[in-house]
Amino acid sequence: MDPQTPKITRSQTLQHWLSSLPNTLGLVLDSMTPASSDASFRRYFRIEASEQSLIIMDAPPPQENCAPFLDITHRLSEAGVTVPQILAHDLAQGFMLLTDLGHRTYYDRIQAGLSDSELQTLYRQSLDMLVKLQRARHAGLPIFDETRLITELQLFIQWFVQTHHQTELDDKEQEQLQQIFGILAKTMAAEPRVLVHRDFHSPNLMACEPESGLANPGILDYQDALLGPVSYDIASLVFDARTTWEEPQQLDWAIRYWEKAKNIGLPLPTDFAQFHQQYEWSGLQRNLRILGVFARLHHRDEKSHYLAHIPRVLQYVRQVAGRYQPFVPLMRLLDRLQGIEPQVKLTF
Repeated sequence: MDPQTPKITRSQTLQHWLSSLPNTLGLVLDSMTPASSDASFRRYFRIEASEQSLIIMDAPPPQENCAPFLDITHRLSEAGVTVPQILAHDLAQGFMLLTDLGHRTYYDRIQAGLSDSELQTLYRQSLDMLVKLQRARHAGLPIFDETRLITELQLFIQWFVQTHHQTELDDKEQEQLQQIFGILAKTMAAEPRVLVHRDFHSPNLMACEPESGLANPGILDYQDALLGPVSYDIASLVFDARTTWEEPQQLDWAIRYWEKAKNIGLPLPTDFAQFHQQYEWSGLQRNLRILGVFARLHHRDEKSHYLAHIPRVLQYVRQVAGRYQPFVPLMRLLDRLQGIEPQVKLTF
């Protein structure tokens, strides 16, 4: 390339793609505004069209791959899950044009203030949507297996313990943690498998406006879905890394989910006590990984706002780890990292 030739920016490439789309879409090209971003390289924009606003997904290759989003969208739509319709796409360039599910996520609604009645309505709707999602066609999806579960847990050591707390584990602590990781991964991998969203929580649930005619909630950020443990997504919901739910509320939603899921034939234990342990252990695995991810986002990616959520995630970890005998070494480590005097608790 001639050094005098101006470099084409990503934004210019996107504008060129949008201008190539059919006029029948009625896109107003100069109306594009940022809609949101996430912890990945993906960006989202809102653009006005002839009859409604639409969403543009910008997922730059090679960092992102739009093909899984296309695939999972079709699977979820078939199952009756509220997801965006894909109006146009260019997988090679990493662009998609989607219908707009609304401006406010569940997290936004919670932050703005909800009555308990409004909150319960939204979350009971999310339980209905979750069981639809779990019945979606899952053939051919990558498996959320024991190896993948253990690999995720290493982020806790690398980024939360070693980088964030600048702490090195001795040989005994390393061995104990790896044993705990193995117990969690083996137990979760033995569960019946369904399609797993992996981040089924308030920032990815859209509160659709009544006039849209869409069933709540609209579901976002599902492109990393896997075939995995049936307890995983309800754990994501009740141990929400962005919103604190006390244990009575966790139990209420978990029991309601368990009853709904059993009634439509999803493979859950007939004893809620057994399912309670399953989703708590899934929540523990997930939140240990999240501690590592949030620390990495801060230290590597300079996204320091994720640090504000670490105390909540730690509390969820302590809630579960303090209840079961195999996780006593993890509690000792957390006490050491946080400078807390060890406490004797009843474990099972």
